Parts: sequence; C-alpha cells; structure tokens
Amino acid sequence: MSDFEFALMRTFEGFARWQSECFGLVSNLSASGPEITLLNVIRMNDRPKTIKELARVTNRDDVPNIQYSLRKLASAGLIRKMGSGRGGVTYSVTDEGLKVTADFDAERRQLLLDAMAQVPGLAERVAEANRVMDVMTGIYDGISRSATARRQI
Repeated sequence: MSDFEFALMRTFEGFARWQSECFGLVSNLSASGPEITLLNVIRMNDRPKTIKELARVTNRDDVPNIQYSLRKLASAGLIRKMGSGRGGVTYSVTDEGLKVTADFDAERRQLLLDAMAQVPGLAERVAEANRVMDVMTGIYDGISRSATARRQI
C-alpha cells in the first residue's frame, strides 16, 4: 500500500503541475491545480455552484481555502459571486472565465488526449484505474472517519 500511496502522491503532484502549465497557455493568472479545478467545476453543466457543492464535488472540507481560491478567481475576472447570506451565494463563470475554460479544454484535448492515444489500451486502463480510485476514495474516507472517532475517545 505504501507504493500505491507514493504513486498516488506523485500522480497528484504531476497532475497539479500539468494543470498549472496547461492553464498558463490560456491565462496569465498564476493558479494552482485546485484553483483550476474549482474554475472548471464552476463551469460544469453551465450552472452556478455553491461552496457546499464545490466542496462535495472536489471531496474537500477546507472551506476557508476554497473561499480564498474563489476570491482569487473572482479578482481575476474569471468567476462572479451572486446572491447573499448562508446558502444563497453561488458562483458562476464570467464571459472571460468561459473563454479561458474553453481554451483550457482545447489545449488539454490536444496535448493530453493526443499523448494518451500513443499508448495502446490506455483508455481502458484509465477507466479501470478510475473505478479503483473511486473505491479507494471510499475506503480512505471511511477510515478517516474511523481515525477521527478513535482519536476523540
């Protein structure tokens, strides 16, 4: 499991670096992988999202960090905050955010999917890895709760 966990960490770091470099092709904003993910999730299905939805979709519980990232994206003109009060605040992409996310997707498709196409059978292996990662996420979430409960006893 240690080998798996180290591979997972290396994969995450490589993925975050890839996101930042790809994002740099379409925007002058210096953004982290998690910030880029938030921007793309906000655009997902072309409807506004609450912080609660963003946290749930990204499996995060660090709301203050999410709020900081949202302020950064809003200051850059990529998203807008709408509404007020608890639960009434949503975030949506601006026209600039729509352009940047579309350009990001185009670059991603060209670079990543072309590279993946060079490895025979990789799409099927990635689909299986996705299923394994979903199971492992559930396991890690469950044992995280167990560790928290054990620590409080």
